[in-house]
Amino acid sequence: MPNETFVCENLSVNEQGHLTFAGQDVTHLAAEYGTPLYLMDEERIRHKCRIYREAFEANFAPGSTVLYASKACSFRQIYRIVNEEGLGADVVSLGELCTALSAGFPADKLFFHSNNKTDEDIRYAIEKGIGCFVVDNLEEIRVIEAESARLGRRQKVLLRLTPGIDTHTYEAVNTGKVDSKFGSAIETGQAEQAVVFTLAQPHVNLLGFHCHVGSQVFAEDVFERAAVVMLEFIAAIRKKHGYTASVLNLGGGYGVPYTDRDGSIDIAEKIADVGRTVRETCTRLALPEPVIYMEPGRSIVADAGLTLYTVGTVKTIPGYKNYVSVDGGMTDNPRYALYGSEYTCLTANKLTEEPVMKADLVGRCCESGDVIQPNVAFPDSIRRGDIVAVCTTGAYNYSMASNYNRIPRPPVVLLHEGTAKIAVRRETVEDLMHLDV
Repeated sequence: MPNETFVCENLSVNEQGHLTFAGQDVTHLAAEYGTPLYLMDEERIRHKCRIYREAFEANFAPGSTVLYASKACSFRQIYRIVNEEGLGADVVSLGELCTALSAGFPADKLFFHSNNKTDEDIRYAIEKGIGCFVVDNLEEIRVIEAESARLGRRQKVLLRLTPGIDTHTYEAVNTGKVDSKFGSAIETGQAEQAVVFTLAQPHVNLLGFHCHVGSQVFAEDVFERAAVVMLEFIAAIRKKHGYTASVLNLGGGYGVPYTDRDGSIDIAEKIADVGRTVRETCTRLALPEPVIYMEPGRSIVADAGLTLYTVGTVKTIPGYKNYVSVDGGMTDNPRYALYGSEYTCLTANKLTEEPVMKADLVGRCCESGDVIQPNVAFPDSIRRGDIVAVCTTGAYNYSMASNYNRIPRPPVVLLHEGTAKIAVRRETVEDLMHLDV
């Protein structure tokens, strides 16, 4: 039978030859909710949260915490799930912050990122009792100091530093190099200057340091190398300035398989490797072990997501190529257009048919770059009305969706224990015009 193995563990094929996701026939879900449709497997999200939380408890100092990187996928139900699973969260905008708070997420468990927070962002977050800012630059420290002084508070912060680590990932998602737009570089001396300046602020409480080496990381020792660089910086600052950081945030970025050509990662094993490196390095440097934070996003939600489309047209250009066009596209998944990202694509209602025809899977936008995935294998019977599933779309799909061509965004449906419920309703054309005057 074709598709005997799948890129995600929560995929299967039933007796009707239909794709199932989280145990449910996706063709039935497409019929009930329409397409394009984002599906999210709640139990898969919870499972990944537990893997991280248990690995942290086993390998890091007490108080170490997993922070869900909510930029990967942000809506109210996600925050409720990760909060129930005992995780904190990081937010990168006022919109993500407000969404988390509206879901009842505790403000003191939120970490606010961004390389360019506005004065309004900072003021609002402090007023709401944000747990910690991850500070990118001295301008931000000045505003935090002024706003904290105005409110009579002492605000917790981490300084984001760039350790100079090359992760060999996509250039667009490599954030740990010296010339990154994020953070203060250790190599140039700017990180030390930021520490000295921050320690001088009476209303700012510097807990420690943050780094983020990049996204979709599979390399064996990337986080270990980053930990060593950061701990050596902590030791150098302690020796020179008498300040010992109590917190080290190593960011996120573990990779997930999008196709059967990708590698896979044992998260618990990886965390154990990082924990061992932290302990050994602290012993070598005579440092007390800091509390460790990490910020997984993609690796928690990516394979918990699946997107369904309905085929509209099948176009053959003899001697050239074929196109299968669907009712979504770069508006609900811009990652191929942005990064050339690979995906596994399946004809959900014809899984028992041999996929022998190669075609580009394209969207409905008036844009030649509106490609979801090139060179996909489809059964040669594919036609209008068939259902195409794109796997591993739980991260950076809904969160990056747009209304280009004035196309409404799809709904998000959460699947859990055989049930389905709408977490985000489908946008309407009336929604698109709501802000027009």
